[in-house]
Amino acid sequence: MDNFTHSLTGWALGQTGLKRKTGLGLTVLILGANMPDIDVLAEPLFGLPSIQYHRGFTHGIGGVLTMPLLLAGLLWMLDRWQRSNGERAPDARWWRQWHRRPLGRDPVRFGWLVALAYAGTLTHPLLDFTNTYGIQLLAPFSERWFHGDTLFIIDVWIWSALALSIWLSRRWEKARRPEWRRPAIAGLVAVVAYIGANAALSHDVESGTRALAQARYAIVPDFLMAGEEPVKFWRRETIWRRGNTLGRTSYDALGGRMTSLGEPVDTGMNDPAIAIAARQDRQLAAFLNWSLVPTARVERHRGVTAVSVGDARFADPRTAGNFSRQVTLEEPE
Repeated sequence: MDNFTHSLTGWALGQTGLKRKTGLGLTVLILGANMPDIDVLAEPLFGLPSIQYHRGFTHGIGGVLTMPLLLAGLLWMLDRWQRSNGERAPDARWWRQWHRRPLGRDPVRFGWLVALAYAGTLTHPLLDFTNTYGIQLLAPFSERWFHGDTLFIIDVWIWSALALSIWLSRRWEKARRPEWRRPAIAGLVAVVAYIGANAALSHDVESGTRALAQARYAIVPDFLMAGEEPVKFWRRETIWRRGNTLGRTSYDALGGRMTSLGEPVDTGMNDPAIAIAARQDRQLAAFLNWSLVPTARVERHRGVTAVSVGDARFADPRTAGNFSRQVTLEEPE
């Protein structure tokens, strides 16, 4: 999911009352909810292919077990350092006296800081799992990708539910209403129910796609993936594959009808030029390690072989360019 969704999730958790458990409670929840995406720095800082390492270790059990402790420790040290510099003047801007402890901050309790860091961080891979992009849940012990095929990566309905619940909860909190936590709790429950309903729809669509492929093409798919469309959560576009045969279906829950999107096609992944290109190009090797549904086009012309590899999940022309790799091979004369 996008970081706005992750931030809203951490904030909503805070508004359920968890932020009152310790000083910096809301801070650690929001930072924890975003922290796994620190892996986007792998390429600019270390030259590692981001498409291979994003949603890997930091989104798997290795990162989820270790990163919250690091985050809690850093915030604990920050509070102690700010406290050693004295309290911030009541009328001072935070960016001018950020090194001082704010007036009115609740005592920082390390145990609760750790617990909230884990709570916030855990929401991140759970939400990212719901996309077709997936996560390496067992990293660093396995590079296998897990995907829930439930939500589009940006979901305006989740935005709306969480933002509204946070706004109402904060308004009631400022008005000192004793039930100020209820809107946030209701918002999170609504989001969980929404995710569950979408997961059930995707499961049914994948089952229907399997039956359609068997009945129409006498093919039993060994891979299925149902992707939600932006905004229109009641619609799915499903990819199915058997070996190097790839097909697509579309389903609209409002109309209750499933249709094939053209005849099955060959993925083009059998061409030996692809393996040669992957050995010569690190980015292509990383792309193939990440891709769940790779497709390829190989063109040969006058001693030059052009290899273009994409992913069937991102075939839309508006996004395909960000999820593809091209390599040119010069054949020896």
